[in-house]
Amino acid sequence: MLCLSLYVPLLDQSQAEFQYFESDQLPSELKSIFSLSLLIPSQEFSTYCQWRQKIVKAGDKDQDGQLDFDEFVHYLRDHEKKLRLVFKSLDKKNDGRIDAQEIMQSLRDLGVNISEQQAEKILKRIRTGRWGPVTHMDKNGTMTIDWNEWRDYHLLHSAENIPEIILYWKHSTIFDVGENLLVPDEFTVEEKQTGMWWRHLVAGGGAGAVSRTCTAPLDRLKVLMQVHASRSNNMSILGGFTHMIREGGFRSLWRGNGINVIKIAPESAIKFMAYEQIKRIIGSNQETLGIHERFVAGSLAGVIAQSSIYPMEVLKTRMALRKTGQYQGVLDCGKKILLQEGLSAFYKGYVPNMLGIIPYAGIDLAVYETLKNAWLQRYATSSADPGVFVLLACGTISSTCGQLASYPLALVRTRMQAEASVEGAPQMTMSKLFKHIVKTEGAFGLYRGLAPNFMKVIPAVSISYVVYENLKLTLGVQSR
Repeated sequence: MLCLSLYVPLLDQSQAEFQYFESDQLPSELKSIFSLSLLIPSQEFSTYCQWRQKIVKAGDKDQDGQLDFDEFVHYLRDHEKKLRLVFKSLDKKNDGRIDAQEIMQSLRDLGVNISEQQAEKILKRIRTGRWGPVTHMDKNGTMTIDWNEWRDYHLLHSAENIPEIILYWKHSTIFDVGENLLVPDEFTVEEKQTGMWWRHLVAGGGAGAVSRTCTAPLDRLKVLMQVHASRSNNMSILGGFTHMIREGGFRSLWRGNGINVIKIAPESAIKFMAYEQIKRIIGSNQETLGIHERFVAGSLAGVIAQSSIYPMEVLKTRMALRKTGQYQGVLDCGKKILLQEGLSAFYKGYVPNMLGIIPYAGIDLAVYETLKNAWLQRYATSSADPGVFVLLACGTISSTCGQLASYPLALVRTRMQAEASVEGAPQMTMSKLFKHIVKTEGAFGLYRGLAPNFMKVIPAVSISYVVYENLKLTLGVQSR
């Protein structure tokens, strides 16, 4: 029986002592991993502490600040599966080994071009510090890496930034459903240096413009139902479309779409710039943030972007609600609002709009991560690549759940934006409007217009994805 000595203070953070495990306590597939003794020189203790914190954070399921034996084994199992997926994704020849050419190809897919000499350096790269289980990734000097070498080198490193999984599963803004998606794209250093980032943004903006234009009639119907529908005026979907066409003709179905498309560019640009600055402020040196950091950074970037372009949101609502001949255009609409209602009219509904960002961003991210992890655990066997349909389904479901949670706030925002345009409508604060809706229409009144809003999700996501991929090809952006 082999006695394994493993220096793991993370199992008892109050004392730096050796913990001994008998090899028959370990799952058979993990025995070889523990044939090591981790001795840490004092000058590398700070580096070790950072490593320990990452491992505890990744494996501590009961959130007690410690990693017990069962949690450690569970972490290793989960981490080894992720490493297996990445290894198979990198192994282009499917021969059980990764060579320099395969590393070059994989990095090229990620938008990073390196030479063969640089790829060879990666193969035989020396780990920083001497406390790791191996010194070189390529232990036998063959200039290839087999599964055992790959696993032993990476096993005791947290898998937060495994590039292949991130590449496939990146929650992209291409999932445009006509609302304010709050997780900007993250770009690699190479993409920023080569200018690929702005091409991604242009492709995303173009996809959003086409998607919103195609689903604009449903979006306008949603706004009309949010503002005008009630118990006494139970507007149906068919009745709403009939009313719009009779009042203003077929073209009236697209009222408000122009300003809705125009605001994509400034909002995306401000959101992206704010996101990058917030990443620096919160002290993240990683190209890709963790889920909690993404929630904070994405929410704050959304608040900043929305605050900057909010008057355009008000104009969009007013244009969607206008009657034939009421305004000559967007500029005329803005001028009349300013003269008749004052500057404050451009910020009506601002508070519920900002409050809606938090549940939308949080639930959208949480549901997406949950679906992603469930798919990886259950169906990922030979690759981390889930395929287009899985990605679209996860994005659609997560966005829908986010909208469902924040919809009452969106409805109150729209009614506050439209107050002055509705004859006889009372001027209410957010809290009073909530109470009024619940009192007069019940809880269902907070979800007026939800049906057309959900009807546009699938076509919006599908159109956005197709246009995005085609625009990327046109702009020369490499895609898998």
